[in-house]
Amino acid sequence: MRMKMQQLLWFLLLVLVAQIHQQEAADPQPQQHRRIVRSLLQAPKIDCPGTCLGRCGHNWKNEMCNKMCNVCCNRCNCVPPGTGQDTRHLCPCYDTMVNPHTGKLKCP
Repeated sequence: MRMKMQQLLWFLLLVLVAQIHQQEAADPQPQQHRRIVRSLLQAPKIDCPGTCLGRCGHNWKNEMCNKMCNVCCNRCNCVPPGTGQDTRHLCPCYDTMVNPHTGKLKCP
């Protein structure tokens, strides 16, 4: 059963590759289409400095908060809304990033 499933997956992969190859051969502008697909798959880059200023606006360690928030934002392309810890879960990458030395949460 498992072998048949693997064979089916390989077959589907080969069919997909053949279709892509056939479309590229017939398409006079394949690079343009690749750029469009890539831009659709990637989320637009957010304004990390501005977003982090809002998140860290009321923090008593404002400079440190902004520094760490920008590091996390650049890596995750996401910053939770608001200033409290109750919204961290809305940005999973930001919420789970830890300091490798201390094991504590990295993002404010």
